Amino acid sequence: MKDSVLDILIHLFENFLDADDDADPDRDALRLELEQAGYPDADIERALNWLESLASDPDRAPGEGTARAMRVFSGHEQVRLDTDVRGYLMHLENLGILSGSQRELVIDRLLALDADDIDIEQLKWVVLMVLFSQPGQENAYQRMEDLVFDERRDAMH
Repeated sequence: MKDSVLDILIHLFENFLDADDDADPDRDALRLELEQAGYPDADIERALNWLESLASDPDRAPGEGTARAMRVFSGHEQVRLDTDVRGYLMHLENLGILSGSQRELVIDRLLALDADDIDIEQLKWVVLMVLFSQPGQENAYQRMEDLVFDERRDAMH
């Protein structure tokens, strides 16, 4: 998956998944919308599979960690997730926006993007999608959303 898959995920998130109505569009409706938007079929399929993997992950429920554990990144993770991304991910956990199990899910979903370079902007979107997909995480989602938009406002000044 390349950056276009993340573009598709962002498109879906902004237009369908974050909508206020309770009706979830089915896979065929999403596929049709994405085809009409001009995305390639192969990338659409990979994006829809990415979303299904997020929704069907049995370990996706937010866990309550009993102790602060130190996360050691594997060599593969260090290659794919640069120091800034790993640091920002740990920052989100220290702020209480992500639990340890959510951090692991975010790492899994970032690596599943198979993008050449994973940056902090991509991390932020994946964190928003992970938090949105989990029931009872409205507060953490709102905090992350506020953090993202506050940083954008600061960058404009």
